[in-house]
Amino acid sequence: MLESGCKAVKEGMLEKRSDGLLQLWKKKRCILTEEGLLLVPPKQPPPQQQQPQPLPAEPAAKMKELHFSNMKTVDCVERKGKYVYFTVVMAEGKEIDFRCAQEQGWNAAITLQMVQYKNRQAILAVRSTRQKQQHLAQP
Repeated sequence: MLESGCKAVKEGMLEKRSDGLLQLWKKKRCILTEEGLLLVPPKQPPPQQQQPQPLPAEPAAKMKELHFSNMKTVDCVERKGKYVYFTVVMAEGKEIDFRCAQEQGWNAAITLQMVQYKNRQAILAVRSTRQKQQHLAQP
């Protein structure tokens, strides 16, 4: 995402629940852009914005991109203690659980960016349809 020139809208730490048997909470450095959410292991350096450089194979495999085109919803599950727990539901049905301090507002920021992304895509689809119709209508 960042390699394609998208600017970071929000950066910080989120905790993601692992898929394993114990379902432990692991800290991830997150970068929210207009295109999606990039999850970076905390020890890995951030991706370069100006000049993309190939990352070593192993750390790159640990970096995960949640693109808004594959995202269905962001559900706020509950506010408990100092944390807000929320789930990102992907189009294929996979659910990814996160938590953060309530005052960080990650769930609201992700939801807002996802809605803006989907709106941009809908506008582009309407424009494309209109252009096709106009092209067909011309003799």
